[in-house]
Amino acid sequence: MKKLKLLLFLGLSANLSFSQGYSEYESGVKVKLNADGTKYIRFINWNQVWLRYNDNNSGSTLMGKPQAGQFDIGLRRVRFLNYAQISDKFLIVTHFGINNQSAFSGGVNGTDAKKPQLFFHDAYVDYKVFKTKNMSLNMGAGLHYFNGISRMTSTSTLNFLAFDAPIFNWPTIDKTDQFARKIGVFAKGKINKLDYRVSVNQAFQANTAKTINVDKSEFNPYSSGWQTAGYFNWQFFDQESNLLPYFVGTYLGSKKVFNVGVGFEHQKNAMWHKTSTGDTVQQDQLLLGADVFLDLPLNAERKDAITFYGSYYNYNFGKNYVRSIGIMNPVDGGGTYKGNALPMVGTGSILYGQLGYLLPKFSEKFRVQPYAAYTHSTFDGLKNSAGSNVAVNMLDAGLNVYLAGHHSKMTLNYRARPDFSDINAVKNRGEVTLQFMVYL
Repeated sequence: MKKLKLLLFLGLSANLSFSQGYSEYESGVKVKLNADGTKYIRFINWNQVWLRYNDNNSGSTLMGKPQAGQFDIGLRRVRFLNYAQISDKFLIVTHFGINNQSAFSGGVNGTDAKKPQLFFHDAYVDYKVFKTKNMSLNMGAGLHYFNGISRMTSTSTLNFLAFDAPIFNWPTIDKTDQFARKIGVFAKGKINKLDYRVSVNQAFQANTAKTINVDKSEFNPYSSGWQTAGYFNWQFFDQESNLLPYFVGTYLGSKKVFNVGVGFEHQKNAMWHKTSTGDTVQQDQLLLGADVFLDLPLNAERKDAITFYGSYYNYNFGKNYVRSIGIMNPVDGGGTYKGNALPMVGTGSILYGQLGYLLPKFSEKFRVQPYAAYTHSTFDGLKNSAGSNVAVNMLDAGLNVYLAGHHSKMTLNYRARPDFSDINAVKNRGEVTLQFMVYL
């Protein structure tokens, strides 16, 4: 705990003392191809760097030695995105990068931490079918991010309210998708204030080891069928752009937004398990979500604002499915819940909410925004020895310091994370992350 408090203090001091400002960088590197700028190529790149102290789960080891906790530094995201519109009818988007490299993990083929794999996140084409004052329709195909389920399933990583996504918003990440991207065809558009996106995608092959468990579902390796997905949200106030698939996490008071949305994703026979008598059972995967998003300027002179996001997920991955995830896990041993891993996705329900307040403007150089986020999950496959369900509760609280809006910011986050290494005696573990981010 002393180490946690030390990093918390140092991070807060760094955030408050670093005051060098930069001009707002509105359009990035944009090359105009005609006089009025309607034909263009735009380039965006961003880095997110984490300095972290993690209080590891019980039994965690690194190279065979016990690790109660440790500091590490890592590249959470390193990305490069470009898109080009040389006609108002056509758009091409290409997005590539790396994720989750530390001095210990993230390297090519998992052999060590060096030379992480550079891969495509998005690579698709978009065609405008029609656009009128109150209606529009675009269609496209490729490796895309026009996901169903919820707003946060297609969230931008450039403008989070909290320091990161909660991860369960991408429930099939790197199972039947490629880092939350689907390969297929999509349609998007607006009907008055209704913004919609639907897609039909071919699922990536999952569970190539053909693992099958008794009374606990796993991905069916013989199901590479089609997924259908959609997300529909009613935009009561300002209309959000849907040129690109990425939903904004917080507008910092620059827009007045209030949206309510619902979504889904379905794949037939996506899961399988064995019964106690040895029979193989195949089950559909059905993932549902509903959410609300509010970004509201409060006072024109103070320029303060409130941001709220709340969501409910109901996931059906088949019988007793549970998946543990630990982002940039700092250890290599200790079982299912080693390091910072916790039950993240499963058959059951998840309630998630986040709230942030952009403090009144007191400087031209930087802004401050405290926030908090809370998760409450109940999964069918998480039961203690008495047969009772054990909930997954997690709290994040932090502070964003903006040096030039989202283009340059630092975030200090404290996480109280449940340690499920003993499901009959779940404890809380601390995690402090200081994130540095710049995007141009």
